[in-house]
Amino acid sequence: MEKTVVSRTFDGSELSIETGWMAGQANGAVWVRHGDTVVLVTATASSAPRPGIDFFPLTCDYEEKMYSVGRIPGAFMRREARPSEAATLTSRMIDRPMRPLFPKDFRNDVQIVATVLSTDQVHDPTILALVGAGAAVAISDIPHDGPVAAVRMGLFDGELVENPSMPDIERGQLDLVVAGTRDSINMVEAGANEVSEEILVQALVRAHERIRELISLIDELVAKVGKPDMEYLHVGVPAELRAAVAEIAAERIDRVFLESDKAQRDTRVDRLRSDVVAELTPRFPDGAGDIATAFEAVLKSAVRRAILDRGMRPDGRRTDEIRPIWCEVGVLPRAHGSAVFTRGQTQALSVVTLGTLSDQQRLDGLGLEEFKRYMHHYNFPPFSVGEARPLRSPGRREIGHGALAERAVKIMVPPADEFPYVIRIVTEILSSNGSTSMASVCGSTLSLMDAGVPIAAPVGGIAMGLITDANDPSRYAILSDIQGMEDALGDMDFKVAGTRKGVTALQMDMKARGLSSELFRQALEQARQGRLHILDKMAEAISAPRQAMSIHAPRIITLHIHPDKIRDLIGPGGKTIRRIQEETGCQIDIEDDGKVFLATVDEEAMERAVAMIRDLTESVEVGRIYKGKVVRIMPFGAFVEILPRQDGLVHISQLAEQRVGKVEDVVSIGDEIMVKVTEIDDRGRVNLSRKQAILELAGRGERGAGSPPPTGPRDGEQPHGS
Repeated sequence: MEKTVVSRTFDGSELSIETGWMAGQANGAVWVRHGDTVVLVTATASSAPRPGIDFFPLTCDYEEKMYSVGRIPGAFMRREARPSEAATLTSRMIDRPMRPLFPKDFRNDVQIVATVLSTDQVHDPTILALVGAGAAVAISDIPHDGPVAAVRMGLFDGELVENPSMPDIERGQLDLVVAGTRDSINMVEAGANEVSEEILVQALVRAHERIRELISLIDELVAKVGKPDMEYLHVGVPAELRAAVAEIAAERIDRVFLESDKAQRDTRVDRLRSDVVAELTPRFPDGAGDIATAFEAVLKSAVRRAILDRGMRPDGRRTDEIRPIWCEVGVLPRAHGSAVFTRGQTQALSVVTLGTLSDQQRLDGLGLEEFKRYMHHYNFPPFSVGEARPLRSPGRREIGHGALAERAVKIMVPPADEFPYVIRIVTEILSSNGSTSMASVCGSTLSLMDAGVPIAAPVGGIAMGLITDANDPSRYAILSDIQGMEDALGDMDFKVAGTRKGVTALQMDMKARGLSSELFRQALEQARQGRLHILDKMAEAISAPRQAMSIHAPRIITLHIHPDKIRDLIGPGGKTIRRIQEETGCQIDIEDDGKVFLATVDEEAMERAVAMIRDLTESVEVGRIYKGKVVRIMPFGAFVEILPRQDGLVHISQLAEQRVGKVEDVVSIGDEIMVKVTEIDDRGRVNLSRKQAILELAGRGERGAGSPPPTGPRDGEQPHGS
């Protein structure tokens, strides 16, 4: 096998693409390396079209191999099983820029597999997978209007950085992945910390410059080893049938799609489709499927023409108009926080559950993050679109929409040292007519504020669309708050989430070839105006986080103990901490730095648990008065236990105000007395004085043997959820 290599220096280190010596039976295969990160990407196509389908069967898979980072999988079988959430999202990220560039009449199965073989956790394998997908298809004989490449952009202290290292990504204000061709951008994915629209446009322009450089590297490889495109069976509707459908349906279709109610519109469109199929089947007895396909093309043309020529959307709105919005919070009596967000016929129910830090999700992937504290799960049941079908586990779409909403709101959630809760939000889509992921962003924000989570600012989301004239690029319409039909028949799905100050998340997919930076700028500005309107509507339901949490939510306080005391609190085999949890009902979590988190809905139980932990972990303080027990008597004094396994000596001269002749004249073993710590010597020995304790307590006006140590919050303790 002859190896062919092209390489170039990017970001201070060599990026190389190799082919010819691996995976020789795939239509195209490349070995992409940057630093010590290596990704193998293959593209394989079936030799014949899949029969009986009316779509292009593309599958993209991103395979994380734990050996690539020197780990053994944590699953029971100790081998890679289901893809992680990160792998699923990357698979979608490969699919989105590649799919629109395959021929519309291509029906052969195509599979792109990106396998991470090595990662140095500096150079991002996600970007290499995207570049590799573009290269593998480009050198193959699979028809594709590429190549495609991608770049990641970061923002640090106001400066844009291309392809930041994996450790740096988390500390930046922007994490932006851009993919496209040499001419335009066709996929954007971003998380941001209230970044302005202008900076996003600048980042996009910079990213596209780098994409062109990467494509020139792929072109170099194609020039050396590229194959001519394969011959394939062109699947399409015969011209005669297409003309017949247009003749019958074109005039009537305008009267059925202009309806604001989705269910009624769908019913009218379905009835017209059935009428057209029935009318033309005698002329084309074997063409029922082609008639339906041609009808969809006529419908698409009619909707697009109405928007471009008359500014008329299917539900009668202006291009920048938002559907009616209503919101309600606190809809579930036992939930820690809940909200319903409704926009037109799209409705999302978001529910917050607060847990302790032991509820964090453990991540078993190639990233640097090991635990996830903030989770958003998105469900799309069939009744939300008026369908009856079996319920299934979340698919790639559900995972992708949930992750987008999670990313949009996560940046506004306070850190664990300020709000030591694990937060899970579940969004149930109750009704769908487009833009459900952005509805879940709005619902998440409302439910968090209802739960009393002190988020930094409310986040709203909006989905934007685009209709273009294929014959005249200067004619286009940017649509705010797209509904389902506009998403299906339009050229762009552009989701923007953010606060009043700036953007927190972006996701853009193009069905057309791509988007110019000027169109991107216009879409962002129109989205900003729409987002502000949505945030105003949300504020009518709840404008700030509640001051008090639900009575059903756990209360958490944070204690700080010396790390050396952790073993005393845990006890042999965890016996001590289990006993405290069983006796009080408190959930207790301990961190290596000595932070102890206690959670319960029972305040009395919390006080008991705090007292028990103090008894086990407190260190002796000079000048403090303790209630102790006499455990040993010697001629020169008495040893008094003031803390568990911690005693000190009360010298005979310090037992009483008057002279004491014999220790037993004053105290006996088992007596409880008040003592003051007067000294801890350089050998750690504790000297106590009963005499000073009596005088000090008398000066305060306190009587008797004294009271037990306090149990309320002290310095260093942080109560939460009051």
